[in-house]
Amino acid sequence: MNKYKMKKSHLDMQSDVRSKLFEKPVLKQLFFELTLNCNEHCQHCGSRCGDVRADEMSPLEWKQILDQVKEDFEGSLPQINVTGGEPLLYPGFEEVLSYAHELGFKWGMTSNAILITPEVAKMLQRCGMNTISVSIDGLPDTHDKIRGLNGAYARAMEGIQNLIDLQCVDQIMVTTVVNHKTIGELDALYEIMSQIDIDSWRVMGIEPIGRAMDHEDLLLTGEDHIALLDFVRDKRANNDPVTYGCCHYLGLDYEREVRDWYFFCMAGVTVASITVSGDVYGCLDIDRTQEGVIQGNIHDRRFSDIWKNEFKAFRYDRGADDKKCEKCESRKYCMGGSFHTWDLEKKTQRLCLKELGLFDR
Repeated sequence: MNKYKMKKSHLDMQSDVRSKLFEKPVLKQLFFELTLNCNEHCQHCGSRCGDVRADEMSPLEWKQILDQVKEDFEGSLPQINVTGGEPLLYPGFEEVLSYAHELGFKWGMTSNAILITPEVAKMLQRCGMNTISVSIDGLPDTHDKIRGLNGAYARAMEGIQNLIDLQCVDQIMVTTVVNHKTIGELDALYEIMSQIDIDSWRVMGIEPIGRAMDHEDLLLTGEDHIALLDFVRDKRANNDPVTYGCCHYLGLDYEREVRDWYFFCMAGVTVASITVSGDVYGCLDIDRTQEGVIQGNIHDRRFSDIWKNEFKAFRYDRGADDKKCEKCESRKYCMGGSFHTWDLEKKTQRLCLKELGLFDR
């Protein structure tokens, strides 16, 4: 069996699994958006954090949600992933996450790490944090410019080192969002990442969502996408712990070669999110202003009820609604692509890598 036949065989099996999950979803990861406050102002922020405000739920409300999830998903608890904004700015952070740890949840965090002093690292250890993803988006000057804060790179790297020194986290991941102007920094960043004791480096392209829509000059061209994927594939061929993000179907040339498994948008199928105001929906990168995205609110209904009985807009083949996908031979594997770049009103995919010339099959 040649490589392409093997990949198609795997993708056929995954397509069957996905169809079953549409009928009977399994919650694996639950995201908590603790705050929209942020101490940076990233040019690519999907949630436009810092520009938008919302009433934050109290620590008691988050703990009540944890109690519900513990009761309703006993025996198969999802991992809790906390994010923001910058989650460490949430005043009740330690109270909520130490409670999650006491209840037996594994939890991780997405952070810019600039607040992770040695003392904060010890607090995270007390709270039982299992994983962390820290954003490093370029070389020092570039990172600071993208994130709108002088000294952000140095402070983030110090935060990473404080966690490494304490050896308190199962996995430390660095995530880099690559744009048109930073694609040339990948080799230099690789040398830096190779010198620090992180567990993995996740590299992904900037997405046409949120604040990135105000910076169209940063969006990747088709050639940029190919360069990015070739970079990741080359590093993985040397067994380096470099991986491409979970977004987008990539065609048979790249699928399975730049990440551990094949594309599968899990929003609303194995992944759900609760926003700062208690709204429940899929992935936090999805534009929540679109009609039909929000599935309910935790103040009105129990989370498990929303999870079991809503999310119909997430659990079907979206490619069936997109005329561009109608005759595409990859539709069975792509199913309309990533939800966070899906336009619900127009029922079309905003970012199709095949349209950019990335692949023919």
